[in-house]
Amino acid sequence: MFFMLLCGRKVRGVSEMDSKNVTTMLRDKGFKVTPQRLAIYDALCNTTEHPSAEMIFTGLQPEYPTMSLATVYKTIDILKEIGLVQVLNVGEDSFRYDANIAEHPHVRCMICNRVDDIFGVDASTYLKNIAEETDYKLSGQQFYFYGICPACQKKAVEKAAIKTEIIAETKKAAAS
Repeated sequence: MFFMLLCGRKVRGVSEMDSKNVTTMLRDKGFKVTPQRLAIYDALCNTTEHPSAEMIFTGLQPEYPTMSLATVYKTIDILKEIGLVQVLNVGEDSFRYDANIAEHPHVRCMICNRVDDIFGVDASTYLKNIAEETDYKLSGQQFYFYGICPACQKKAVEKAAIKTEIIAETKKAAAS
């Protein structure tokens, strides 16, 4: 399913120029450039799903059947080290990854675990207050919000409506 989303939804595609830049960055830092590494980065750039390593592995497995899950983890570590990926800890058993390295908050659905970007939030005043209050020299931040996504809200409303209908029919049958 994840791979279908990757192929079907080009959100932040890696152009040939970007691919060349990634290749250059990897080589300049002493890392080998492999088709699997480029595919993993491309997968991250072409989705807003914020996949886990396991999701990336499953999505790329048909195209790279000899690639291991360890390769995905090693590549993500390398991409993080050279500043191309950010690691998200949104309160699950595994980390999620985002090729959009600009500081921005995320929101996770507590029902389906969907993770979305939040843009247009200016946290500079908040960060300034934190720095002043704690005397820390802040080097970065990650904001996470939790709630129920629109799709899960809709399912809950539909489920409640069905439940109400069943109760009404049961009461009606019991009354007759």
